[in-house]
Amino acid sequence: MADDTPLWTLAAYPVVLGAFVLATAAFDGGSPLPRLARLLVGQRRRTLLPDVLLMRIGAISLLTAAVLAGAVLPLGEVALLDLDVGVVWFNAMEVCAWGALWLTGWSANSVYPLVGGYRFVSQGLAYELPHMFALITVAVGAGSLRVADAVQAQQGLWFVVWMPVAFVVYLVSALAMAFWGPMSQPLGPDIAGGVTAELAGADRLVFQAGRYALLVVAAGAAVPLFLGGGAGPLLPAWGWVAVKTAAVLGVLLWARHRFPAIRMDRFMQVSWVVLIPLVLVQLLVVSIVVM
Repeated sequence: MADDTPLWTLAAYPVVLGAFVLATAAFDGGSPLPRLARLLVGQRRRTLLPDVLLMRIGAISLLTAAVLAGAVLPLGEVALLDLDVGVVWFNAMEVCAWGALWLTGWSANSVYPLVGGYRFVSQGLAYELPHMFALITVAVGAGSLRVADAVQAQQGLWFVVWMPVAFVVYLVSALAMAFWGPMSQPLGPDIAGGVTAELAGADRLVFQAGRYALLVVAAGAAVPLFLGGGAGPLLPAWGWVAVKTAAVLGVLLWARHRFPAIRMDRFMQVSWVVLIPLVLVQLLVVSIVVM
């Protein structure tokens, strides 16, 4: 944390993130409190010879990666971690979710969780390059890897206006990053819930919280990267950040039941044949404009 970072961000960040996570959980399956109580008091089940330590490390790592990824996003005008390489930090923490999911799936010593874990690894290979190029496009447009500088660079025109392809690619990769909606095959019903098939009790609770947090952080990152951060009339900066985050999160939640599940091999093909060339053209255009 930088010396000039206000201390109130230490308290505000977990409160804001927790509120959005609870709202996401409520949208996903009704009131989250009864489900939370059932998971806490329910009897835990175990497969034969699971690696419980690695399973818990995987579940906790997913939530930790989401929290650390969101720490560089401004809560209005300031962020908890105002790093000079904030864009890289966000991308690096998001990649940690790969290891968290694979570890959770592998450690259960069961077929379906292992298949789910490998599905997410293949999904990551498909979405990560377009996702990374979308972030690079923002960094090139801002001339900086600092998230606050990306917000500053959008004072005249939001990046979503002149980087629409990068924005769409980012939203698609956000769904894949949080294995949500059409990209939820790592938790697919055809493999009995995949990675979560053998998770129970508090372990499942922590994993689900990490998944919701990852979706919220992915939605929140679109605000400083493409939607001008806290810029807007009447409301304070934090208010606009909350409104824009809720809007992007609403789009991602809406997409859950509006599109069919995508097979990994077909998503890989679409990603490498369509998304990567499109976002590279967008990156080229932005590079020429800022020269």
